[in-house]
Amino acid sequence: MPTTRVDAFGDLQDTFFSYIRDIKYATMITVDRENRPRARVLLPVWEVVDGRPVGWLAAYKTPVKTAHLAHSPHTTYSYWNPRQNTVHVDALSTWADDEPTKHHAWDLYRRGGPPGVGYDPVHYWRGGPDDPEYHVIRIDPWRIQLVRGSDLRSTMWRADTAVALSA
Repeated sequence: MPTTRVDAFGDLQDTFFSYIRDIKYATMITVDRENRPRARVLLPVWEVVDGRPVGWLAAYKTPVKTAHLAHSPHTTYSYWNPRQNTVHVDALSTWADDEPTKHHAWDLYRRGGPPGVGYDPVHYWRGGPDDPEYHVIRIDPWRIQLVRGSDLRSTMWRADTAVALSA
């Protein structure tokens, strides 16, 4: 079955958020200096800013994650459920440690982004959004592909390459 391509994220936004609400956890893939992949399971939260998806990942700033993102900010986040519905997000991921951003991501985790996805981060960072161990990764997707497991129907959105590479 051919992939349906859409020009606007809004054309697949509802399905994207529906799948994310259902699946919740994503596998984040980074690469090391020798371009070997590394996967870890995490829970990003999402919102739409100026018609484009933006993800936020509350994270510990580990030496491995830091080295990988310094080598290449290109990441993939993959979601899957037993019905074979999948979401693949190719993105640029960068540390965003300014105070307003950290507070914004914290609040989005607490209220859910989308609703139904998130948690109270105080369970991991007792000092709240100003806890020195709490860090945030901003996720700027340049390509999202949704695959519906019942018939393998695929829908793909790709950002304008010039805009995506400058993000």
